[in-house]
Amino acid sequence: MPSFDIMSEVDLVALKNAVEVANRKITNRYDFKGTDARVEQSDKLLTLYGDSDFQISQMKDILLPEMTSKKVDVRCLEYGDLQKVSGNKVKQEVKVKVGVEQEMAKKIVKLLKDNKLKVQAAIQGEEVRVSGAKRDVLQEAIALVKKTVTDFPLQYGNFRD
Repeated sequence: MPSFDIMSEVDLVALKNAVEVANRKITNRYDFKGTDARVEQSDKLLTLYGDSDFQISQMKDILLPEMTSKKVDVRCLEYGDLQKVSGNKVKQEVKVKVGVEQEMAKKIVKLLKDNKLKVQAAIQGEEVRVSGAKRDVLQEAIALVKKTVTDFPLQYGNFRD
């Protein structure tokens, strides 16, 4: 029985590369001279440090195009609140979401059942396995999910015939 997995993954090497390039651009910019502006990465968490909230937004304007050019989907980012740090400095934490969350997985399973496609969808950890009798039905399922879920980056892989 053919099947495939719906998952959400981020290339952490490309993400690290984008952060390093953004940090280099930040240190070279004239308006950031003499400031403590930087982006730090620890696994799946980015922390933006700056002197003001305006500076943080400028850093995002540098970081997001770098991530896009390295093929990292920026829809996987979840921005935290701006926090005051010692003195007049601010920081913002940005979480990198990896894996299909339980709510999203339930939404995908419900979507496939409501459209009466002849497929079975099962949540397996942080991914959804979809299986069906024919390859054509699975391709319809992929097209339906791609058309409906646009606010979260999903990949379709591990196809087995």
